Parts: sequence; structure tokens; C-alpha cells
Amino acid sequence: QVQVVESGGGLVQAGGSLRLSCAASGRTFSLLTMGWFRQAPGLEREFVAASRWNGGGTFYADSVKGRFTISSDNANNRVYLQMNSLKPEDTAVYYCAASTNPLLPPNSRSTYTYWGQGTQVTVSS
Repeated sequence: QVQVVESGGGLVQAGGSLRLSCAASGRTFSLLTMGWFRQAPGLEREFVAASRWNGGGTFYADSVKGRFTISSDNANNRVYLQMNSLKPEDTAVYYCAASTNPLLPPNSRSTYTYWGQGTQVTVSS
């Protein structure tokens, strides 16, 4: 089985930055896409960013484009989310997800097979 673990969440002032990390372990040889989602209280879990292995490209939600950057360390099956210019609206539990499917859209929750337990990000005004 594959395990996915996020870290790096915390409390930050508006305008500040955080860097989240996600590590996948176990049978990781078949993983082809890594993604980040978030869920605020009372709202649906929404797509944030994703990255395909082997230089396949990166993808961002409009709400974070220009502020967040996803990067990956292929050799160690690790992905990062650099979050800059944070806003109170970014407050949510952030989840890392991993997919074995190379064709399904990277912004869909149903694409991903494995999920982490989430890390809390709180942005104060």
C-alpha cells in the first residue's frame, strides 16, 4: 500500500508565507500525479495545485495562481507547496493526494487513489 503524509501547516499573518511538504511511501513506483486540495469549514474540498511526474506539467486553481507554487522531488517521491501572499480566505485543512492514473484530469478528487490526513493552515487578518 501507499502512504501519504503532509507537514508544514501552521498559523501565519496575512501576507506571510508557508511551505507545505508531502511524502509518499510504500509502493510508490506506480504514482504518476501528485496533487494538493484544501477544505475550509462548511465548504467542499477544492483543488489547489497538481504536478505530473516526468515533466508532464503543473496545474493551479485560479484562486491561487501567481501566489502558490508546486514543486516535486521525483527521486524521493516528495512534493511541496510554496504559499506566498497568504490571505484569510486560504485558511483550510490542506490535503496531499497521489494518483496512479495518467489520463484522468489532475483537478478532480476522483482522480486520486491515496490521501493524507491533512495539515491545518490558518491565516489571520
